[in-house]
Amino acid sequence: MAFFMQNLSLHNPIHNHLLPSLKNSKYQFTLFRKDIQYYKFCLYGFFKNLKFFEPFLILFFLEKGLTYTQIGSLYAIREIGINLLETPTGFMADALGRKRTMISSFTSYILSFIVFYLADGFWLLAFAMICFSFGEAFRTGTHKAMIFDYLKRNQWEDQKVAYYGHTRSWSQMGSALSSLLAALIVLISGNYQMVFLISTVPYLADLVLVSTYPSYLDGDIKNNSKPVKEKLTEVWQMIRLSFKQTRLFRLFGNLAVYEGLFKASKDYLQPMAVLALLSYSFFPQVSEEQKTAIAIGLIYFAIYSLTAITTRNSGRIVKKIGTLGRTINISLAIGAISTIAIGFMVNHQIPVLAVSIFLLLFIIENLRKPAGISAVADTINPQILATGLSAQSQFDSLFAAVFAFTIGVIADHIGLGTAFITAGGLVLVLFPILRVK
Repeated sequence: MAFFMQNLSLHNPIHNHLLPSLKNSKYQFTLFRKDIQYYKFCLYGFFKNLKFFEPFLILFFLEKGLTYTQIGSLYAIREIGINLLETPTGFMADALGRKRTMISSFTSYILSFIVFYLADGFWLLAFAMICFSFGEAFRTGTHKAMIFDYLKRNQWEDQKVAYYGHTRSWSQMGSALSSLLAALIVLISGNYQMVFLISTVPYLADLVLVSTYPSYLDGDIKNNSKPVKEKLTEVWQMIRLSFKQTRLFRLFGNLAVYEGLFKASKDYLQPMAVLALLSYSFFPQVSEEQKTAIAIGLIYFAIYSLTAITTRNSGRIVKKIGTLGRTINISLAIGAISTIAIGFMVNHQIPVLAVSIFLLLFIIENLRKPAGISAVADTINPQILATGLSAQSQFDSLFAAVFAFTIGVIADHIGLGTAFITAGGLVLVLFPILRVK
């Protein structure tokens, strides 16, 4: 017991070796080996991001007759569901096995896609969002923990940003391809519902892929004979002591505020793209719905192609900026200012510029993700890494729920532009408190 409590000590270098040095230490960039597991990680992200519904989700809701407040409520339901489930599912991953948790995740996703396909009203759509929440909660943190365990096993721990950036770039390439395929699906089917049904195919592929991961990535559950209750108790003790660090909460808050803002606002690119589209006359031989599908497919393809380049080079970018802390702080400020700028462009009816600034938000998100997750991974006790990353995602979901509902209500009652100005302004106000030192 003394040995166990010593390992839990807040003075353990496992807990304290990163955050105090975020501001001063240079990030190392070195090469790693692209083995079979590397390509499995990459394919996982590629299949996961074949979300054919994503470029048309808000347009799908608007077509169903939903108001912005209802749309914001659906997003809030999804994020609150994720928030409530994050820590319990993180416990499951650490205590019961990560592969089983991931398989449960993709099963929940597939169920949500089927419900979306069949739904024709707010409450069924809300149920679909809840199913999606289960999928997100089971997945977030768990797969990242598997990647970082793999890096530790191969003594590549100093390459977290570069390695995660490489694998995430495949996710963005999946999103780019997904945008074009989604546009094609809408063109052929003539409706937005079909994209949900076809999205089940890549998620089935990911379910099979994760089941082929080596058993050692499951965590220590294979060699652990302790009762589940005792294991969960130990995990909770470790995370409780870890979270007493003030700097850890500052880091979590910094990452969560931007992630929440991004999650809540990114899909509003779709109606803005439609407004921008109406400013120009092209493809006169096709219907407005087909024209919208083509335009949005091309816009998202361009965005995700650029974000794939960003994530792939995130290690180099962080090295150029100097430190993880500086990268996280600068990107948060730029993201908040960009959100405010989008609001002004919408209010002054310049949707083309609003769409262009949205591109910057996507690029910032895909630079922050590898840097932020690497910072958290270097701070959390490796034994509870999945739980810690899930807890960080829980913070993200909490802020996303708040931002989603707020943006929806303000958009309905005052205007979408004002909603973005308010959200971005709130982040700027919080910046001095959330600045990582």
